Amino acid sequence: MQGKRRLIGDRAFYAMVLAVAVPIMVQHGITSFVNLLDNVMVGRVGTEEMSGVAIANQLIMVFELGIFGGLSGAGIFAAQFFGSGNLEGVRNAFRIKLYIGLFVCFAAIAVFLFFGRDLVMLFLQGEADVGSTEVTANHALGYLRIMLLGFIPFMLAQVYASTLKECGETLLPMKAAVAAVFTNLVLNYVLIFGKLGFPAMGGLGAAAATVVSRFVELGIVLIGAHRHSDRYAFIQKLYRTLLVPAPLLRSVLVKGLPLLANELLWSGSMAMLSQCYSLRGLSVVAAMNINSTVMNLFSVVMMAMGNAVAIIVGQQLGSGDLERAKDTDRKLIAFSFVLSLVVGGILASLSGVIPLIYRTEDTVRGLAAQLLRVTALSMPIDCFAVTCYFTIRSGGKTLITFLFDSAYSWVVTIPIAFCLVHFTGLTIVSVFLIVRLSAVIKAVIGIILVRSGFWCQNIVAEDR
Repeated sequence: MQGKRRLIGDRAFYAMVLAVAVPIMVQHGITSFVNLLDNVMVGRVGTEEMSGVAIANQLIMVFELGIFGGLSGAGIFAAQFFGSGNLEGVRNAFRIKLYIGLFVCFAAIAVFLFFGRDLVMLFLQGEADVGSTEVTANHALGYLRIMLLGFIPFMLAQVYASTLKECGETLLPMKAAVAAVFTNLVLNYVLIFGKLGFPAMGGLGAAAATVVSRFVELGIVLIGAHRHSDRYAFIQKLYRTLLVPAPLLRSVLVKGLPLLANELLWSGSMAMLSQCYSLRGLSVVAAMNINSTVMNLFSVVMMAMGNAVAIIVGQQLGSGDLERAKDTDRKLIAFSFVLSLVVGGILASLSGVIPLIYRTEDTVRGLAAQLLRVTALSMPIDCFAVTCYFTIRSGGKTLITFLFDSAYSWVVTIPIAFCLVHFTGLTIVSVFLIVRLSAVIKAVIGIILVRSGFWCQNIVAEDR
């Protein structure tokens, strides 16, 4: 019974958790669902177009996670500043986010403009068993160039939305994201297939719809936050100055650079994994695209709970209630694991049905179904790793999170995938299964680190 009390909270605890997590689940759930519909729409144009868009999105993911990683360091401080009642500290964290976000945006745009084709061709080294490599590359490049127009509004929306979440406000970011994804959905239908007098643009239409939706999201969160500055107090006097205290900037950079490096290297490792798998043919690229899109939809619960850990535990650490933070974190990890078992079971039961909605070759659909079953099996393992990552990060131990996350991927996961693809005759499903199950080691390390309690610290006490 004592063990159960350590892992299971009371009704008030779950009400608090769901108040934070559910809006995030809704936001990311709707976004992922619309991305799935977007993926299906492009897939109905053709396998080459779907594969091209999938490759471009692998590259764009590196940018997006670079933004999330760049903002995360300042986000740790924002959550703890808010927990300690230091609103000027929250404002300074916001200003630092702006500088970091602009740097990441301009760097990414330059890389994609000058090296876009070279990066795309890395994913097209395998056998063209279900289409043309050159046609796929051209679709990927066209999609990528249009998407560059949405990088800055995406960054600005994330700066506002992340700071609002760190201050406990999840509804406004959710509303902005919901409006954006529905805008994206409608415009996808109109522009991809050429409705209402518009030309049929295929994948280029999907990119244009996404860019417009990002401006919509930015507009809603920007106007909503500034119109209700009495409710979101950190907005008041936010742009009175763009200067930030040098000691805080140094502290954020010390904590934040490992997170930025982590997200860039982790997303790079995911792109490298996709590149390894792609050597088995274009059919694998298409099937992996279906798997990753569906996986993102079914992972929203896990990722929302990870964000809940960062927000709730971070605020409790900032308030100085360290023992309560440990207790809360333990219960959040247990709750997340149970949810992941349920979600994984649902995905496994639907794995044979979901690929049927794609208009592609039977071999691609059959392969996608097998990959989805492997993903469902590994979800509880991923859940442990994700919640442990956010726990360690909430206490400002960003160098450890770097080693735990991206360093692990490059030292363990990538070599396993590379060796299996290049030096064995295993099927791609067997390779994928072994790679996914290798996360067991990471989850065990994560639990050991969390139980040690080394992460439990208030990093803004001196700034009160």
